[in-house]
Amino acid sequence: MTRRVVVAGASLGGLRAAEQLRAAGWTGPITVVGDEPHMPYNRPPLSKRVLAGTAPFTSLPFTPRANTADVEWRLGTRVTGARLRDRVVVLDDGEELGFDGLVVATGLRSRRLRCPGPSGPGSGRHTVRTLADIRALRDELALSSVQLVVIGAGFIGCEVAATAVGLGLAEVTVVDVEPLPMLRPLGELLARVLLHRHEERGVRFALGTGVAGFEGDGRVTGVALSDGRVLPADVVVESVGSVANTEWLAGNGLDLSDGVLTDEHLRVRRVADGAGSAGRQTFGTTAEAGGRASGAAAEASGRACDAVAEAGAPPYGTTADACCLPHVVAVGDIARFPNARYDGVPRRVEHWSIPGDTAKHAAKVLAAQLQSHTPDLAPFAPLPSFWSDQYDFRLQSFGSPELGHDDVRLLDGEADGDMLVGYHRDGRLVGVVGLGGPAATAAAARHRSLLLERAALSPQGAAP
Repeated sequence: MTRRVVVAGASLGGLRAAEQLRAAGWTGPITVVGDEPHMPYNRPPLSKRVLAGTAPFTSLPFTPRANTADVEWRLGTRVTGARLRDRVVVLDDGEELGFDGLVVATGLRSRRLRCPGPSGPGSGRHTVRTLADIRALRDELALSSVQLVVIGAGFIGCEVAATAVGLGLAEVTVVDVEPLPMLRPLGELLARVLLHRHEERGVRFALGTGVAGFEGDGRVTGVALSDGRVLPADVVVESVGSVANTEWLAGNGLDLSDGVLTDEHLRVRRVADGAGSAGRQTFGTTAEAGGRASGAAAEASGRACDAVAEAGAPPYGTTADACCLPHVVAVGDIARFPNARYDGVPRRVEHWSIPGDTAKHAAKVLAAQLQSHTPDLAPFAPLPSFWSDQYDFRLQSFGSPELGHDDVRLLDGEADGDMLVGYHRDGRLVGVVGLGGPAATAAAARHRSLLLERAALSPQGAAP
């Protein structure tokens, strides 16, 4: 029987996994299964140029590499279950698809608030993650008289607010339980600067409060806040974080408490290895739209509405493999992995660079397993990066600023112009963010090589 790899998920991570499997020497069949009817497409422009109408939907699809010409794409099909011991995934039409290797790339979906009031199609409540989401939202923002309330002051929420202002909307309000926008990914220094820049352009903020419910009969007319205020609203965008699409993996003895737990080579770990859910963290700033809102804000708003892998793990191919499923790997923002560049704490990372970085490493590991040889691979140690375009400025980040909130330094520039901010952990630079025009983003890029050269933190988080 011909051996086959199944890639569950047809977004960027699934595409890159198929490409990298071919690059790693896997010549057997590859089947990619995805629930959207579209080929993989670029999500970052959704909340910006596509929503603004300055970029057509036709500009979004990725061009697959020539080495994937023979890959089978099963689009508009959802994976609903799996029996990993039997090497079978179950599709939404009941078909059972056998595999020899499995790539978990089902990614995330937008978190929704469970609040009293109108909901569903036609209610005026929207999320921002898919082509269908943006088509529906763009139609509703066509009138400048629209009163828009954005729930969630993370990157997606603030990008939507900026885009709405650019479209001519006069009433744009952003709500968040945090005291400042984009606080968790960027820290207080930059968060205060960004609050000022948004307010200068007419955006209102309701900070430090959650959402208690929605007013209206069939369609939203207002947003009731937990502090008692009611904000008039014709359209609401819920940008309150993401939920990992892991339900189809339940019952297989995996740690699915926050995405899919993997080892340092992105092989899926079993709960029985003792890693459990200890130390789980999520860095929520992905350009996969909808996943970048503050996780804390999402959970707090949800509550208002509702009323470790060990550091220094053994190298690939040792007896430690017994704790993993060597024929199953995870890629993209669903994977919770330890990053050897920093420490041994498994984290999900919702940055645009992660699907490609994880796919390249995981494909080598899986291809080697399927071909019965061991690759010469160091533990996975990516340098994350992300950007966010708002108005006429860009935020460009390299590294992991989230790890350095206790020691944030202005490296260059000033608050009313271009800025370069450094984030340090135990005296060591772990991330940089440039804010402003091309000069600021170039300054951040120049620090990328410095971040790449830095030695990894010790297991205790101190520089060696």
